[in-house]
Amino acid sequence: MTESLRDARPGATPSSIDYVAFAQSPRFLELKRRRNRFVIPLAVFFLVWYFGFVLVAAYLPAVMAIPVVGSVNLGLVLGLGQFVTTFAITMWYVSFSNKTLDPMGAALRAELEKMEQK
Repeated sequence: MTESLRDARPGATPSSIDYVAFAQSPRFLELKRRRNRFVIPLAVFFLVWYFGFVLVAAYLPAVMAIPVVGSVNLGLVLGLGQFVTTFAITMWYVSFSNKTLDPMGAALRAELEKMEQK
C-alpha cells in the first residue's frame, strides 16, 4: 500500500514506500516486540500497585493508619511510594529506550529514508 495524495503533506511528492509491508518486516516487528516486552509487564505491575493502594485506602483504613515512624503512617509512606515508583519507572523506560529502542528506530528510519530517495 502506498501513501495516497490526500495523506501526503502539502507540497510533498507521493511516496512509493509500502508502509504496510515495512510494518511487517522482521526488524520492525522486533522493535515492537522489545518495546512490548518491557512496557506491558511494567504497566501491569504499576496498575496492580496503584489500584491495590486505592483499594486498601478505601476498604482497609486501619491498615493505612498503622504508625511507621512518629506521626507518619503506612498510608503516607505508600502514597509517597506511588510518586517514587512513577519517577523510577519513567527513568527506567527512558534509559531502556535510549539504549535499545532508539538505535533500532534510527536504523529503521534510515532504511525508510533510503527507500524514499530511490
